[in-house]
Amino acid sequence: MSLKLDGKKLSLEIEERLNEYISSNKEIAKRAPGLAVIRIGEDPASGVYVNNKEKACSRVGIKSFIFHLKDNVEQKEVEQLINKLNLDKNIDGMLLQLPIPKKFDEQKLISHINPSKDVDGLNEINIGKLVKNEPGMRSCTPAGIINLLRSQNITIEGKKIVVIGRSLLVGKPLSLMLLNLNGTVTMTHSKTLNLNKVCREADILIAAAGKANLVDSSFVKEGAVIIDVGIHRLKSSDKNQTRLCGDVLLEDVISKVFAYTPVPGGVGPMTVTMLLVNTIFSWQKQYGLSSTLNDLLP
Repeated sequence: MSLKLDGKKLSLEIEERLNEYISSNKEIAKRAPGLAVIRIGEDPASGVYVNNKEKACSRVGIKSFIFHLKDNVEQKEVEQLINKLNLDKNIDGMLLQLPIPKKFDEQKLISHINPSKDVDGLNEINIGKLVKNEPGMRSCTPAGIINLLRSQNITIEGKKIVVIGRSLLVGKPLSLMLLNLNGTVTMTHSKTLNLNKVCREADILIAAAGKANLVDSSFVKEGAVIIDVGIHRLKSSDKNQTRLCGDVLLEDVISKVFAYTPVPGGVGPMTVTMLLVNTIFSWQKQYGLSSTLNDLLP
């Protein structure tokens, strides 16, 4: 029977530790950690994600500051808000909820975020530190995946690992993190020839392609570990209903794999939890607090 890598369960366990850590250090710092989230426009999925982050902050004792801007706001106004939050000592972490309307220069806005508050790990300073394998903020989804693997003592060092997808949010930073942990990493994408053949070499296969049900049994070797980063809402046979699925056609691969992540309840909850971890690390560094959470960093 395949092992389910239960991200929801692990995220709740980590949240308990985070809550205890904040409670035991809040008197020293004289305040709770603070996370600022900037949302631009009315993308409905972004609204759900921001709400989930706000709830998660509340569960562990982080104070959240939500800035919901109209899509007619100007680039310069958003930059001014970011600069203001950079100087705010009550804000330890900051993120720009993506996607944002296309009229904005997304990377320029991210570049304005102080690297020490860049809890998404997308500022070029933090990406550079990742490339050099130096301490810094790490992207939340890749960090969550690594903690999921570690939670079940799944070895990374020396393993053949194939990542499908090369996005700045997941594929590229994850490949670098796994490489830094001595995995033998192959990054693939939509132009890769014989993709399923390449994937069949993997001891650990990570699907972050953004294409529903792309990975079937022809991509997977016996005994592999499969991590599904994708999440899609598809119409079910009853046209009035929808269902969630990932990049992996789970029912086709589950009999072959050693371990897998479900969708939902796998990678998603860990992404939010690592956002909390990054915020607390920034808070901890500001006040020189000792940390019992270092093992959560990739």
